[in-house]
Amino acid sequence: MREGIAAIAELVRQTKTVAICCHVSPDGDTIGSALALKLAMERLGKRVEVFCADKVPGVMAMLPGAGTVRTYASLALGQRFDLLFPVDTASEDRLGNGVLEQMRVLCTDSCQIDHHGTNPGYCRVNCIDGTAPAAGLIVRELLAALEVPLDRDLACCLYTAISTDTGNFSFNNVTAEAFRVAAELVEAGLPLAEMNRQLFVVQPEAQVRLTARAVEGMKILHSGEVAVMVLKKADFEALEALPEHAENVVNRALAVRGVRMAALLREHEGRVKASLRAVAPYVVSGIAARFGGGGHAQAAGCTLNGPIEEAAARIGEALCAALDEARV
Repeated sequence: MREGIAAIAELVRQTKTVAICCHVSPDGDTIGSALALKLAMERLGKRVEVFCADKVPGVMAMLPGAGTVRTYASLALGQRFDLLFPVDTASEDRLGNGVLEQMRVLCTDSCQIDHHGTNPGYCRVNCIDGTAPAAGLIVRELLAALEVPLDRDLACCLYTAISTDTGNFSFNNVTAEAFRVAAELVEAGLPLAEMNRQLFVVQPEAQVRLTARAVEGMKILHSGEVAVMVLKKADFEALEALPEHAENVVNRALAVRGVRMAALLREHEGRVKASLRAVAPYVVSGIAARFGGGGHAQAAGCTLNGPIEEAAARIGEALCAALDEARV
C-alpha cells in the first residue's frame, strides 16, 4: 500500500487540476475522504472539484466544503482536469452510470484510493488496501506523504470517514491504527463530542419514524438468528423521508439479542436495494456478490428485482442458508 501512496503523492505533486469522485448513495467515508483530499490539495495550490452523482446526505452538510460538491451535470463545456481521483469506490459502476467513461475523456490521468478488496484497479495508479477499515485511513497516509499538516477542518473530514465506516469504532474491522489516527485528529483540534453527536445521535424526525416503521415490521427467522426488515416506497412517502434516512436502519436489527445476520430491503427507483449486516465471524459479502452486489465481510449490499416481498424472501433464505453453511 505504501508504494501506491508514494506513486499517488508524486502524481498529485505534478498535477494542477483534480476531479475527485465519490460513489453513488454517498456515505461518510467517500464524502469525508473526498473533502479531506480537496482541502489538502488546495493548500498545495491545486484547483480541485469534488463530484458525486447524488447529493451529500444532510448528516454531513456540516463538513467543511460539503456545499461545494458538484454533480456531473454541472460540468462546464470544455472543462478538463489533469487528474481523475475516485475515492472509496469499489467499481466503475459505483461512480454512476457512464460516469467513468465521461470523466476519462475530460481527465489526462487517473488514480484512486480504496479499501474494498474486490476493487479491480480501474485507474492507472491504484492504491487499494482491503485490510483498511476505511478509505479515510489511506487518505491520512497520503496527506502525510504530501506533508500537509492536520488541522481542525481536515480532522473533521477524516474523522467522518473513519468513524462512519467503523460504526463509531465498534465494528470488527477496527484496527489499532484507526485509534492512533483518531488520537491524531483529536490533537489537531477535532471537536469529538460535537462530531459524534451530529454523526451518530441527532436524526431528523422522519428518520426516527422510518426506523420505527422498519423495526415494527421486522421478521425474525432461523430460530431468532436472522432478521429481515422492509421499507416500501409508500413508507417513505407517508413519512416524507429521504433514501438517506434509511442508511443505518439495518443496524437496529443487530441490536436484537441472538440475531447474527440482518437485512433491510427498500424500494428504490423501481428496484429493491438490500443492505446486509452480520456479526463476526459470519459473513454477508458472499451473499451480496451472489445477487450482483458486494462490500465488506460484515457489511455489504446488492440490488434485486421486485416485488419487494419476493426479494425479501430470497434474501432471508440466503441468510439462513449462509448460517447453516458456516456451521458445517
